[in-house]
Amino acid sequence: MSEKYIKYSFFTRTLLTIIGGKVINEMKSKSKDCKKASDKTLRHILTTSKDTVYGKEHHFEEILKAKTPEELAELYHKYVPINEYADLLPYIERHKNGEPDILFPGKPFLYATTSGTTKEPKWIPLTREYHKEVYGKMSLGWFWTLIHNKPKVFYRPGISIVGKAIEGKAPDGTLYGSISGYTFRDIPKFMLKLHTAPGDVFNIPDYKSRYYAIMRMGIERDTHIILTANPSTLVEMQSYANDYLDEFCEDIENGTLSGKYPMPDEIRKVLEEKLKPNPARASELRKLRERYGTLLPKHYWPNLQIVNVWFCGNAKLYYDKVRDSYPYDTVFHEFGYFATECRAGLVLKSNCPDTTLFCHKSHFEFVHESEIDNPNPKIYQAWELEEGKRYNMVVTTCAGLYRYNMNDLLEVTNHYNKFPQIKYVQKLNGVTTITGEKLHEDQFIEAVHAAEKITGKMAPFFVGFAEPHKSSYKYYYEFEDQYISMDEAEKFTVQVDLCLQEYNPEYKEKRGTGRLKQPETAILGPKAFERFKAACINRGYRDGQFKFNLLMQDEMRHALFKELVKS
Repeated sequence: MSEKYIKYSFFTRTLLTIIGGKVINEMKSKSKDCKKASDKTLRHILTTSKDTVYGKEHHFEEILKAKTPEELAELYHKYVPINEYADLLPYIERHKNGEPDILFPGKPFLYATTSGTTKEPKWIPLTREYHKEVYGKMSLGWFWTLIHNKPKVFYRPGISIVGKAIEGKAPDGTLYGSISGYTFRDIPKFMLKLHTAPGDVFNIPDYKSRYYAIMRMGIERDTHIILTANPSTLVEMQSYANDYLDEFCEDIENGTLSGKYPMPDEIRKVLEEKLKPNPARASELRKLRERYGTLLPKHYWPNLQIVNVWFCGNAKLYYDKVRDSYPYDTVFHEFGYFATECRAGLVLKSNCPDTTLFCHKSHFEFVHESEIDNPNPKIYQAWELEEGKRYNMVVTTCAGLYRYNMNDLLEVTNHYNKFPQIKYVQKLNGVTTITGEKLHEDQFIEAVHAAEKITGKMAPFFVGFAEPHKSSYKYYYEFEDQYISMDEAEKFTVQVDLCLQEYNPEYKEKRGTGRLKQPETAILGPKAFERFKAACINRGYRDGQFKFNLLMQDEMRHALFKELVKS
C-alpha cells in the first residue's frame, strides 16, 4: 500500500468515524424513548404539510390538536386511510405535471422509480429533507457501522453496484432515476477514491458491457468491500471472473478496456483515464488460475473485509450459494430493510439480520399478520411491537407517503433500546421477487390474458408460484381445452414470459442475464381451483375468509397444486 493511499485512507476513516458517529449517537439518544420519537416525527411531518392539498383534504390541522401520542395516532388513523400506490398516484401526477404543494410544500426535486403493479413504473417523490436526513445522514451512519465492525474495510477501495442515477424527466422537467445511483453520484468528493470504478460505469446501457467494466476494474484491485443489495449479483460477478479472465488479464496487463464491449465514447474515455498497465497483477491472476482452476473471490480478493448484501427472505438462497466462496474472515453485513419507497432503518451489527428502524426519521405503523386480510385491522404503533411476532408495515415519510402499505411481512427480532429491530420475511399480496424483479400479480394476470389472445388458447384458471431454489417461476393452467398438449402449453408459457418482459423491465433484465430461468409449465385437471379450495378448508382455512392470490411464494399451497397436475 502506497504511503499516499495510507494517508488518504486514514483521513477518510477518521472523518467517517467522526461524522458517522454523530449520526449513530443521535439514533442512540432518540431510541431511549420510542413513543416520544415517533410522536415528534409524525407531528413534524403533519405540521410541515398541513397546508398542502393532501393535508387539507385529510385534516392534518385537526389531527395536530391531539394532546398525547396515543390521541395523535388515533386521529391519524381516523382521518387518513392506509394507502396503496394507486391511492396516492393522482396526487403524484399533479406534482409530475408541475403543481406545487400537493403532497408536501413545493415540488419533488427527484422521483425514484421502481416496478409498479401495471406496465408503468411507480414514481416515488423525494424531498430535499428526506434525501438529506435519511439517505444523507443515515448513510454516514451506515459507513460508521462498517468501520466499527471491520476497521480495515476502507484500507483499499471497494465495488458498488447501483442503478442509473438519471433516466429521464417528468413532464415538468423534474428528473427521475435510481435513488441508489443518485446517492452514489453525489457522494462527498473525499469518498470517491473508495470505489474501484467511477459512477459513470452505471450509465453503460449494455448489461454485459457494464458488468464487464465493473469486474475488469474490480478484479485488478485488492478490493476490500462489495456493496450490492441482491446476492444474485455476487453469483454473476463470480461467473464473469472465470468466463472473461483471459480478457481481463489482457486488459489489466495493457491498461486497456476491451473494445469488444460497446459503451458510449464519453463513458469509455472516463473509465480509460483511470487505467494504467499492470502486468504484475495480470501475471498474478494467471498463476491463480493455474493453481486453482476455477477462481473464487477468496483467491483474487484474499483481503476482502465486508460484503454488504441482503441475506433475508429469498435472498438467503443466493447468499448460501456464495458464502463459502469468500475468505473465511470476510464479514457479511446485511444491507437492511429498505425499498425505493422508504429506507426504513440501519443494520448495526455484521452477520446479523436486524434492521433498527429510524423512528426518529419516519413514522411506522403495523398490522399483525393474523389481521392482514381484515379490512379494519388493529393498528400497532412502533412502541407496541412484540419480539418474535410478524407484522406488515405502514409508513409515513416527509416525502409525501402517508400511511403507505409496504406489503411486506416483517418479523420483530429485537430492540435497540426502545426502537424495534426487524428482519424481512417475504412480500405480501401477490408480489413476488426472486432476484429483485418484483413481479406483481396484476402483471402476471395481464400477461396470461395477452397470451390467450396471441395463441387462441383460453385458460379460465391459472396460478403462478415463485421457486427461488430454481431461480424460476412455475405456471399452472387449467385450459378450456382439456386435450391441450404439453408442447402447446409450453408455447403458451413462452408468450406469458415475453409479455412479462414487456411489462416489467426488471423482470426482463433478470431473464436476459440468466438470473431468472425460463418459467416451467404444468397443466391442471378440471375444477382445479374448487379442489384446491376444498383441500385448504380441510386444513383449517375458514370458508368465509378464504382469499387467494394468483401469484405467490407459498410452499404449502404450491404442494397442493402439484397434486392437482393433470396426469
